[in-house]
Amino acid sequence: MERVKKFIKDQPVLVIAFIAALATVFIIPPDSGYKDYINPTVLIQLFCLMTAVGGFRSVGIFEKLTAVLLKKAGSIRRLGIIFTIVCFFTSMLVTNDVALITFVPLTLMVFDRIKDEKSRILTIVLETAAANLGSMVTPFGNPQNLFIYDKYKLTLGDFFGTMLPSATVSLVLLLLICLLLPRSECSNESADKTDISKGKTTIYAILFIICLLSVFRVIPDWVCLIIAVVTALITNYRLLFKVDYGLLATFVCFFIFVGNIARVDTVKDFVSGILAEREFVVSVALSQIISNVPAAVMLSGFTDNGKELLLGVNLGGLGTIIASLASLISFQYYKASEGAKSLRYIGVFTLVNVALLAVLSVFTVIIRSMG
Repeated sequence: MERVKKFIKDQPVLVIAFIAALATVFIIPPDSGYKDYINPTVLIQLFCLMTAVGGFRSVGIFEKLTAVLLKKAGSIRRLGIIFTIVCFFTSMLVTNDVALITFVPLTLMVFDRIKDEKSRILTIVLETAAANLGSMVTPFGNPQNLFIYDKYKLTLGDFFGTMLPSATVSLVLLLLICLLLPRSECSNESADKTDISKGKTTIYAILFIICLLSVFRVIPDWVCLIIAVVTALITNYRLLFKVDYGLLATFVCFFIFVGNIARVDTVKDFVSGILAEREFVVSVALSQIISNVPAAVMLSGFTDNGKELLLGVNLGGLGTIIASLASLISFQYYKASEGAKSLRYIGVFTLVNVALLAVLSVFTVIIRSMG
């Protein structure tokens, strides 16, 4: 029983997705149409990207990068700016989840010596927002992008043209908020002297490039899958156990849920009617309640406007602390740290994220209306 409770606590979205999918099975019993629900390309590409990024993490490349960058930090404000920028740009390549899993613990370690709780909270909040916003720039920056990019067969021109304006403004806003951090001097001695295996790093870099080629539809996804599995077995078989299978299972459940619901004419007509020309607003709102990844999968079954949905679920990752699952990762790390003040964190998080969401939403609406 304790294991069940722990599983529900660790994988709440998966549990909800499974229950939702199971409920629709009674409405639309399993038949030949089910095979069309699952998007194997998205699942394969997610698996391969997580394997490649896991390889990078296993050789300590992110810690090494951070140590080098932190040598330039002389004040708390500059430290916050460095962490924010690193999370923003790193998330474009390795996803928002991985960026936060990597850099939030390092931030907590650095602030153990600084002893400034207000700055610690604001820095982690900014890192989280930066990872969520930076990840929206690339098709492989987060799961919802990968899904929408493949689902609607967007071109790179379509994708970047849709996301870059909002992403650019978001970086400016984040750096402005960084100015709220004090200019107090800080001493950082967190340099990592661990040697990185150049051979393995090169192999994982090649695998990552192959993953990108698969995302960009240059090579078949099944080729990428074979290469990823073989690479992991040769270099470090444990990488296969570090893949987030819960996320993959969540996608499968939502594929089934959306596929079944879309076959109920009454529901399909109702949801399609609500979404018509309101994809951005509805996807932002729904993300606040169920988070942006499931919102993307659910709403995709009822609209052909992939660009508006893409914008909505990405900016919808701001706002509440559950709007993006990546935000919960940061919170869990902070909550487990010594001297954590969870309520203050949630308050600062909500204030910063709602402000960012409001400004970016207005900007996006204006830009889209002009286009």
